[in-house]
Amino acid sequence: LAVLGVMAAITLLLGAFAATAQEDIKRVLAWSTVSQLGYMTGALAVGSTSAALFHLLTHAAFKALLFLAAGAVIHAVGTNYLSRMGGLRHGMPVTFWTFVIGLGALAGVPPLSGFWSKENVLVAAAHATEGGETVPVWVAWIVWVAGLVGVMITAWYATRLLLRAFF
Repeated sequence: LAVLGVMAAITLLLGAFAATAQEDIKRVLAWSTVSQLGYMTGALAVGSTSAALFHLLTHAAFKALLFLAAGAVIHAVGTNYLSRMGGLRHGMPVTFWTFVIGLGALAGVPPLSGFWSKENVLVAAAHATEGGETVPVWVAWIVWVAGLVGVMITAWYATRLLLRAFF
């Protein structure tokens, strides 16, 4: 569990940082998925299979929404590159609002599903920091801190994606 927790934290942060550096809209979403897999494995490492499964299910729903909306944007613009997009909120208002909802869920904005599932992962990690679990306390701390930092990075690249594509 210690190895799983450390790898979860590394995966969570590396995926999030990689998403911040992407210019391709689909690559931002793909690296974001890698980061979210870190949350799921982090939940498993701290002993909460229910939090891992809950985040898996919510992530599947909002990421499907995001990839479908990204497909509509790519079809309309004719490119995957964010540098060639912008101002799409006026021409594609429904797609814009679906992106707002999907990115809000990805970033963990309440009351959207991503908020509740990430909260479960973070609460499970926080409880594991108190000891008494099968995972070492230091691993729980690593998962918890990485999860909190990951939330901030996710909000940053989600906002960047929304602004570059639609504003």
